[in-house]
Amino acid sequence: MTPDDKRPGVQPHVVVLFGATGDLARRKLLPGLFHLAISRLAPDMRIIGTSLDDIDDDRFRELVIEACRKFSRRPASSEQHERFAQLVSYVPQNKGAGALSSAVQAASATLQGPARLLHYLSVPPAAASAVIRMLETAGLVKESRVIMEKPFGTDLESAQKLNATIHTAFTESQIFRIDHFLGKEPAMNILAFRFANGFIEPIWNRTFIDHVQIDVPERLSIEGRAAFYEPTGAFRDMVVTHLFQVLAFVAMEPPTALAPGPISEEKTKVFRSMLPLNPDNVVRAQYQGYRSEPGVSAESETETFIALKCEIDNWRWAGVPFYLRTGKSMAEGQRIISIAFRDPPRSMFPSDCGVGTRGPDHLTFDLADDSKMSMSFYGKRPGPGMLLDKQSMQFGLKDTADADDVLEAYERLILDAMHGDRTLFTTAQGIERLWELSAPLLDNPPPLHTYEAGSWGPAVINELIEPRTWRLPFERPWRADT
Repeated sequence: MTPDDKRPGVQPHVVVLFGATGDLARRKLLPGLFHLAISRLAPDMRIIGTSLDDIDDDRFRELVIEACRKFSRRPASSEQHERFAQLVSYVPQNKGAGALSSAVQAASATLQGPARLLHYLSVPPAAASAVIRMLETAGLVKESRVIMEKPFGTDLESAQKLNATIHTAFTESQIFRIDHFLGKEPAMNILAFRFANGFIEPIWNRTFIDHVQIDVPERLSIEGRAAFYEPTGAFRDMVVTHLFQVLAFVAMEPPTALAPGPISEEKTKVFRSMLPLNPDNVVRAQYQGYRSEPGVSAESETETFIALKCEIDNWRWAGVPFYLRTGKSMAEGQRIISIAFRDPPRSMFPSDCGVGTRGPDHLTFDLADDSKMSMSFYGKRPGPGMLLDKQSMQFGLKDTADADDVLEAYERLILDAMHGDRTLFTTAQGIERLWELSAPLLDNPPPLHTYEAGSWGPAVINELIEPRTWRLPFERPWRADT
């Protein structure tokens, strides 16, 4: 959050939340809007929920209070919950565009001054077109902004079709394609660490970096979301929409300014430089028991795990492999970026001193909410002789006095959309290029392996990364909080 986020003068907002009774709304969006409202970070606002559930205002307000009590990470009083609930109302989607338009007009009338509209589409990709048409019919497009949830399409053709549909109603400047990974404080810290420190940028290239790993294993299974997950899978759900976006932050050239246009331009250059995915460099797998999940086909070929190698064919990164891995029902839930540095060209140390036995030096970013960084290196073990151990310098957000000021990812991104700041959002050009790169894999997927739930994936992933090794699980845990 920049100091400008607290500036006065931003127009009041009416937020129209599609999919308002869904899991994402209850866990993240409603608690996030609650915090923005009570903290006064956001402008004065009213929230209109809409979904397929045929409920009334009172029932929706009960749902809102329940969601905020259960999922908000910050303490709040019952009075604050009740006060926030008075800002919300509900329109069943089956009431049609006219009812939604009337609700927006009624909500706007309670605000001081002209209100700006922000539509949040927490709906599956297949439902997005119908929602766009509803907003057009309701006359709720002009001077509004729309946040689109991932995945944005399922392949190049569907992404192009969805973009064309949205562009019939909204200009590109009105569209905010969300990736909550980029809204996390540690993701922003990648930009700060790279471009604010003179000692790191000169070595951020193929001369000094051996490879990069982006590793996002999830402990959770699909948790009853078969209707979404079966046609989507791990690649579409996580890699195109999240991991590739994080990769762009790691690999981009310095932007001319910390502003939406220059940052989007540099991310797009990364995507243009990426080579199309080679199915031979991809491992797909499914956890044992997935086909027994409710709603899953007994012959399902949907991957719940994927590991792949991709390459960026430009001057900075030529020859440096990027390894990406994510999956459901894995041993741990982590969000790790590991930058592995090249070994020195030769060693003066005795062969039995320990140097090189614990892998290369790493710079590690933990994208979890605790926001940690670690630099590992070899250092001399105290005592006689020359024995070397792996050491590390670690930094955690909790070590600072500002840890309580962190916005959750969805809070930051909703606030950015209200301010019209598209820095952390994806463009139509960028998302279509990623689907273009993915076409060889989608057209010719490799065989599906299986892995045991609670593991780190199938053993064949070690062949993918050889002679290197996967960074997770860590041999050295993060330093305990003090």
